Amino acid sequence: MTTKRKLYLGAAVIAAVLAGSISGLAAQQAPAVAIDNDDIGGVVTGASGPEAGVWVIAETTDLPTRYAKMVVTDDQGRYVVPDLPKAKYKVWVRGYGLVDSPKVDAEPGKQLNLKAVPAPSEAEAAKYYPAIYWYSMLKIPDASQFGKKDGEIPEKVKQTDWLNLMKNNGCVGCHQLGQLSTRTLPPGLGEYTNHPEAWMRRIQAGQSGALMVNIVAGQLAGAPIKYFADWTERVAKGELPKTKPTRPQGLERNIVVTTWDWGNPKKYLHDLIASDRRYPTVNAYGPVFGSPEYSTDVIPILDPKTHTVTDFKAPVRDADTPEGLGPGHAAMDKPLGPSPYWGEEKLYDTKVNNHNSMFDKKGRVWLAAAVRGPHNPDFCKKGSDHPSARLFPLEETHRALTILDPKTMKYTFVDTCFQTHHLQFAYDANDTLWTSSGGGGGVVGWVNTKLFDETGDAAKSQGWTALILDTNGNGKRDDYVEPNQPVDPAKDKRIAQVFYAVMPNPVDGSIWGTLRASPGSIVRLDPGSNPPATALAEIYNVPLPGFGPRGGDIDSQGVVWVSLASGHIGSFDRRKCKGPLNGPKATGDQCPEGWSFYQYPGPGFDGIGENSAESSYYSWVDQHDTFGLGKDVPMSTANLMDGLVALKDGKMISLRVPYPLGFYAKGFDGRIDDPNAGWKGRGLWTSSRDRAPWLIEGGKGMKPMAVHFQLRPDPLAK
Repeated sequence: MTTKRKLYLGAAVIAAVLAGSISGLAAQQAPAVAIDNDDIGGVVTGASGPEAGVWVIAETTDLPTRYAKMVVTDDQGRYVVPDLPKAKYKVWVRGYGLVDSPKVDAEPGKQLNLKAVPAPSEAEAAKYYPAIYWYSMLKIPDASQFGKKDGEIPEKVKQTDWLNLMKNNGCVGCHQLGQLSTRTLPPGLGEYTNHPEAWMRRIQAGQSGALMVNIVAGQLAGAPIKYFADWTERVAKGELPKTKPTRPQGLERNIVVTTWDWGNPKKYLHDLIASDRRYPTVNAYGPVFGSPEYSTDVIPILDPKTHTVTDFKAPVRDADTPEGLGPGHAAMDKPLGPSPYWGEEKLYDTKVNNHNSMFDKKGRVWLAAAVRGPHNPDFCKKGSDHPSARLFPLEETHRALTILDPKTMKYTFVDTCFQTHHLQFAYDANDTLWTSSGGGGGVVGWVNTKLFDETGDAAKSQGWTALILDTNGNGKRDDYVEPNQPVDPAKDKRIAQVFYAVMPNPVDGSIWGTLRASPGSIVRLDPGSNPPATALAEIYNVPLPGFGPRGGDIDSQGVVWVSLASGHIGSFDRRKCKGPLNGPKATGDQCPEGWSFYQYPGPGFDGIGENSAESSYYSWVDQHDTFGLGKDVPMSTANLMDGLVALKDGKMISLRVPYPLGFYAKGFDGRIDDPNAGWKGRGLWTSSRDRAPWLIEGGKGMKPMAVHFQLRPDPLAK
């Protein structure tokens, strides 16, 4: 047996050498790929010839921050990595069915042929799969396990509720589950005798431990622990995903991805902003700004022209402003339990708590950020003569608005009574800035930014409204019943939910928002001629097979697009509604015909029918063709697929970041740097890292990244 094995291995080695020689010869004989002085190009070959649809990655640390650019080979294995800054690069091949090739030294302006390395086993190949292929191995309780009085799952929890929390409105709302760091148990987790114990430790780790415990042990009574434990046990024993990803096809091979490190390896970034959503040429070729949310007051700023990162520490107005942590927040002031990576160290320390930001047409950055402590000034409260306070007084808020002028770095406070979360400018003469309230407040708020610029008076420039349904059907706002009271045909009705996403409609001036829940809803707010007195809302529940909205956006025709926990991007077109949109029966279920659903790519969980395990955090519509797929193309974060996904002509197109594994975005933005420069003047911008940057490939010490996506006309365009 030993002799035979040696003979077999010897033959295999000879065969591999011969195959490598043939591959090298094929690469040498292949016609040179046309490149410029700032490109690297060549041919990738394997044992059977050209390797189509694999990634070539060029990375350097010679610039002020780590920089990498990635492209896909064409059907003949050819590639061009375009427009590289002058530096020395490490270049290698990554692809499905392969393991990483050796990193080769290279410089722009030179041809470089590369040899792909086939994976020696299915297990080695699977290490490069996106997280969804591993996470879809998680078992979902059978439908028969729900609705039982004495079951392990709370009786009122439905299977869709469970999935909602296992996906983008729960676990995957903070972490990419399924990548190496989550499908395995880290060494620093502490002592445990089995996987259930390990998972109990894991969900208590760090300053977001309370949030994780509330979902798993609170809302779901601890039932998910055994399913997570079963999952990681099976992975530890060698079980592999049942399905394999396919290599990029068609337009997916035309994508160029560029990344820059920025920020702090102990701090995460929520997202970034690059331009005005309405006027995408604003801030052309300019710096992009990060939003660090709970992690820090330090806002990283990347100049993509010089590859430099600077930091701006955002201030608060009042010295006694507390940290934006603890009760009322999604992160605590102290770790609930020790982190496997950082122990008891406190990582988050923010007061500003900048959730996200938005450029205005003047090139200023508006931030959803704290100004002061939570107690509101008197003009917000009961007894005030402020028009909004008279109708719906507000006692406190944890986050308001601020303005950063990149030209002067002047920082201005805009104190608001209402809570802010996401921001969007309306398409009106006042450049009204609308905000969602995220987790609190019960209202939708706005600022007339034109008036604020003229007067500097934040109180006079702002307003807010509760969400009031016109259930008496008379077309105007009247006295209303509260959310916990039944509909009264003689009155209107208030709904208690608050906007998560916020979307001004460019067609009619209405404001749309998503309501996070299962099945969840979207709401249309018509401000009327004299808001808040004239503001009325309409609510539209998500029908099956959809459920669980989170982020959303609107196209130039007024169609709303939302990320759904059901594994779809859903669209809602109010123009398709057949029945009355107000009155006593217009409480959510009056227009199922307005909805359409498009399933995300990737495998689904077993036992629940046709589905995708994708758990998209946010959706965005490219109203201005900033990317190159056309106007009004809806796109979503593909949080388990290491990238973004676009819906073009009914087909899903994956925009994958192959390196480092674990890309995770919470929002993105488009910018046109030069409308006359073709694909080089357009692109998408986003930031990568979930709440734990150290979970990504490379582990502890990895920084968040700014990421730029571009779409070439073909894989060799330069």
